[in-house]
Amino acid sequence: GGSEGVSSGGDMDLDAVKEHSALHAKPSGLVLQYGTAGFRTKAEHLDHVMFRMGLLAVLRSKQTKSTIGVMVTASHNPEEDNGVKLVDPLGEMLAPSWEEHATRLANAEEQDMPRVLMDISVKAAVNLQQDAFVVIGRDTRPSSEKLSRSVIDGVTVLEGQFHDYGLLTTPQLHYMVYCRNTGGQYGKATIEGYYEKLSKAFMELTKQASCSGDENRSLKVDCANGIGALKLREMEHYITQGLSVQLFNDGTKGKLNHLCGADFVKSHQKPPQGMEMKSNERCCSFDGDADRIVYYYLDVDGHFHLIDGDKIATLISSFLKELLLEIGESLNIGVVQTAYANGSSTRYLEEVMKVPVYCTKTGVKHLHHKAQEFDIGVYFEANGHGTVLFSKAAETKIKQLARELENKKRKAAKMLENVIDLINQTAGDAISDMLVIEAVLILKGLTVQQWDALYTDLPNRQLKVKVADRQVISTTDAERQVVTPPGLQEAINDLVKKYKLSRAFVRPSGTEDIVRVYAEADSQENADSLAHAVSLAVFQLAGGVGEAPQLGL
Repeated sequence: GGSEGVSSGGDMDLDAVKEHSALHAKPSGLVLQYGTAGFRTKAEHLDHVMFRMGLLAVLRSKQTKSTIGVMVTASHNPEEDNGVKLVDPLGEMLAPSWEEHATRLANAEEQDMPRVLMDISVKAAVNLQQDAFVVIGRDTRPSSEKLSRSVIDGVTVLEGQFHDYGLLTTPQLHYMVYCRNTGGQYGKATIEGYYEKLSKAFMELTKQASCSGDENRSLKVDCANGIGALKLREMEHYITQGLSVQLFNDGTKGKLNHLCGADFVKSHQKPPQGMEMKSNERCCSFDGDADRIVYYYLDVDGHFHLIDGDKIATLISSFLKELLLEIGESLNIGVVQTAYANGSSTRYLEEVMKVPVYCTKTGVKHLHHKAQEFDIGVYFEANGHGTVLFSKAAETKIKQLARELENKKRKAAKMLENVIDLINQTAGDAISDMLVIEAVLILKGLTVQQWDALYTDLPNRQLKVKVADRQVISTTDAERQVVTPPGLQEAINDLVKKYKLSRAFVRPSGTEDIVRVYAEADSQENADSLAHAVSLAVFQLAGGVGEAPQLGL
């Protein structure tokens, strides 16, 4: 009949929604914001949010006629916290307009919630007759299992179908969603499918190594006492050559993310607790949900060296550039960074490797979006979250060349094809990134020290300045230049001129009334005094509150 596609309240059993919602009642007055990481807060405040995200996932699934993912995790936050994020059809982050719907639905008071749900359904032109399918994954937090059951309650009350994958890393759920929405072309939507795809690509890639050096290279992995440990254990059985991993902080004793994990190592610039390191051993850390990775080692003098996302991007993009040169194909490759990327990495990529570098605003969505403009786009945040994106055209071309070319060119094209299969193109994935890095080190015959020595990071310092209102600061040019307040950019320019190899920028925090200051220069002392001088300028010109910044703080 003519009523098709017109949503009416009759298509949604609002009485059932109301009844079930009462079992997941919202504490009145609690307000949460759906951000880059979805919702995150103390686990005990999230039951109503989980139920409602189950409802929302069904609407999004009906609207896109696709499978939608719901991941229960709070990544690198403390164990007491939890969170939830939705995964869109191609394994990407939720569309911004739906982030707004999510925030509205999560914050609606109990009695208004069914009305808000209907309103979203109408605004987003959801055909309620459409079938819905939702997949769910969760991390190892004590609260995650119960919270994922609340998600399932929300899905089933709207008669959506679901598959609960149980324990998964965040990027594994992204992979599942993408596989299900591409008819299995990207891979099999099972955990075995994930391991088979990655391990096959890794072993094919590393077989190409001319000198196989030490047959089974060993890597120490700090798993942040999280889901990464469980999944890496499962994956170990699939990788029969080229790599053996030793797991630390595997969740048997320690607390999730406590004094360990990628975030701890990066911010404290020191090894995690619970890992025995000898000099010159390759070590890496995952974060709590295994979507970030950083490498590090101790030199012979026992000094700690961190290899962050910038150096990971440099290693991978240099390797890809060499393969492209080998096959003589004019596919364009670009590296996308934020203003926080160390100046030395930018200089090395542009001047030595002749790889174009682009800068975007801070935040994964900006990086991901820009990386999609290239045949091959590489992005890593300094914190170790990143991936490589291949355009459909580039992928088709490379697979064709791997069949048609001969000798060395064919080998190079074949290696590119393996990288395409090995990298998780939906999201930063610590397990997949680790395998890419290990394969590149083997193929290039690099030790961790030689990788680290590709370039030397410029000394840098980050500071925070408390201000009355962060909105007085506005920026342009990917956050590298200040527009308001007037006079601040000029002051920064004058300060930067006083130091060699120097650079500084300031940007408002996304969440609190502070301004973040970044400075780098030719020595640590100079980076510190530049950061301090810029902080003072911010304090004076942008309405600083409390004590003026002191040098050395």
